[in-house]
Amino acid sequence: MPSIDLNCDLGESFGAYTIGMDAEILPYVTSANIACGFHAGDPSVMQKSVLLCKKYGVQVGAHPGLPDLQGFGRRRMAISPAEAEVDVMYQIGALKAGVPLHHVKPHGALYNMAARDPVLAAAICRAVQAAAPGAVLLALSGSEMVKAANAIGLPVASEVFADRGYQADGSLVPRGAPGAMIEDEDTAIARVLQMAAQGTVQADDGSTVTLQADSVCVHGDGPKALAFVQKISAALLAAGTAVAAF
Repeated sequence: MPSIDLNCDLGESFGAYTIGMDAEILPYVTSANIACGFHAGDPSVMQKSVLLCKKYGVQVGAHPGLPDLQGFGRRRMAISPAEAEVDVMYQIGALKAGVPLHHVKPHGALYNMAARDPVLAAAICRAVQAAAPGAVLLALSGSEMVKAANAIGLPVASEVFADRGYQADGSLVPRGAPGAMIEDEDTAIARVLQMAAQGTVQADDGSTVTLQADSVCVHGDGPKALAFVQKISAALLAAGTAVAAF
């Protein structure tokens, strides 16, 4: 039976502020990307998130982002590749204390910037290889990060998104633009089944994008995140695809 990973961005609460439904979502996913304090999260939230992952048998991944708590790491920054490299290493080190990391997935604007910028992508790959030996890079399918990881022998898994729109070049529709977020459950499920079975998805201009779907992401801060992961997991199993970590 073919299998696919179902991942979610978690651990994004901070101090007195609670974001997402981590405890409710974790039973339905196979890997989690835990914020490392730069764009969201704090030491207590990170520890709690790791313990929850252990409780539910979910693989733990670091989710390093830009140093932008106010903007939740979703605003582009003029950061050099050298700065990004050490920032990612720092965040990986903060999370992996006491737990081996299964994977590393850059967050938000850093993820999208590195998907297009080969120099930035290479810097992030070096950071992952140095700070988390054996961990897999989780990266946008077809992106410069996938190419950079392959170039240095870093294990890489290609990621697709259940709740995000795609552009014709395989990049994600920018947040705030029409079609950026997929909020209808049936549409999200149909897209995931197509990506898993056929390796394709429809772009916002109607064209067909070819993808490698090793892992499907659902954002944990979305209003329908719990419903999405529950129904997507059930739909994949019903279609003959196992849900398992990469």
